Amino acid sequence: MIYIELLIVLLAIFVGARVGGIGLGIFGMIGLGILVFCFGLKPGDPPIDVMLIIVAVITAAATLQAAGGLDYLVKVAEKILRKNPAMITFLAPVVCYFFTLFSGTGHIAYSLLPIISEIATDSKVRPERPLSISVIASQQAITASPISAATAALLSAELLGSKGITLGNILMVCIPATIIGVIVGAIAVSFMGVPLEKDPEYQRRLREGLLEKESHTALQMTGKDLQRAKTSVIIFLIGVLSIVLFGSIDSLRPSFEVGGEKVQMGMTQLIEIIMMSIAGLMIIFARVDINKAVKGSVFIAGMQAVIAIFGIAWMGDTFFNGNIEFFKMHIEQIVTQYPFLFAVALFVMSVLLFSQAATVRTLYPLGIALGIHPMAMIAMFPAVNGYFFIPNYPTVVAAINFDRTGTTRIGKYVLNHSFQIPGFVATIVAIAVGYLIIMFM
Repeated sequence: MIYIELLIVLLAIFVGARVGGIGLGIFGMIGLGILVFCFGLKPGDPPIDVMLIIVAVITAAATLQAAGGLDYLVKVAEKILRKNPAMITFLAPVVCYFFTLFSGTGHIAYSLLPIISEIATDSKVRPERPLSISVIASQQAITASPISAATAALLSAELLGSKGITLGNILMVCIPATIIGVIVGAIAVSFMGVPLEKDPEYQRRLREGLLEKESHTALQMTGKDLQRAKTSVIIFLIGVLSIVLFGSIDSLRPSFEVGGEKVQMGMTQLIEIIMMSIAGLMIIFARVDINKAVKGSVFIAGMQAVIAIFGIAWMGDTFFNGNIEFFKMHIEQIVTQYPFLFAVALFVMSVLLFSQAATVRTLYPLGIALGIHPMAMIAMFPAVNGYFFIPNYPTVVAAINFDRTGTTRIGKYVLNHSFQIPGFVATIVAIAVGYLIIMFM
């Protein structure tokens, strides 16, 4: 019966992923209904805290986008990249990494990819190299960002937050681990493929006149628009730094008397309060049109993620908790002895779910129940970045389309595409470095 239940869970994930968007949440809820009504499993706990954190962070990020803050950040990134075109393979992923780390969303990469492609082509650098590792860098940074949905999920009271893990613990491990992973990935891609001028596809397009000069620049802002954008970025940065400060120094968080005991405010509530307040401050001081915020790409994608997590995570929680004795009996000893197997499970699940936060909320409760050390689960956090494996994620598709030279491509066998080498190198190195860091911690 357990294997049949597992089949239903995987089928719901597969169908939801094929539908895309909110399909994951919808079909996850159908799977949950089957588990409850047909197999008699007790419904698990819906991931309310995680969903509310994502809503708060996405509201702030969408307000930043509406104020022009994301466009301003892209303009700053463009200046950095154009000053050192020969170093584009190393600079582009680092810029993508830090901008994603700061904003908590990988959507900023969409605006940077055409600029990266243009600079690489003009500099006669094979565009596949900086484009592929830049996409991977924007994914890796999600697992190091203090305000990303995935980090919020990991830190929630239901997961590592209940084990005494602080935001500072996560950032202390994941930021250096993922940065090193991205840099090693950039070194790996610098040897990938033949030089641009020797690439047969590039030569063909050159002969057929398909490579007319295209100019991609960030959106120009002047006057009041520029001032509003700068103001929104400053306010957003204050919010991010506040979360890092409160998350790293427990004593700064408010405490209350509950039943005669002092209880400290949890990071879940703190993140929700700070990010929603930051959105309000941007509305006041940057004069943001709130209707524009809810129509932007960041808000739409974020709300899709909330619905996806609602269905998928609730279904996963119900399945694993309903069969926890089975998992403890059969795989607890193996996973405890070889924790890297749990990292493999995280990677595979992220390939299926196309969401780091959904992967965390679905599988991490099982890791906790199996007794895997919390710090080991932090080291394994970058394993949730496996959705480069199948080349149909939006940033992957965008990078392929923006490369006019044709060097960034999907191979004959689909899985032999431009993002496999940098993806695997960055992920494996990040996990290995994470383990080294926790050994010393």
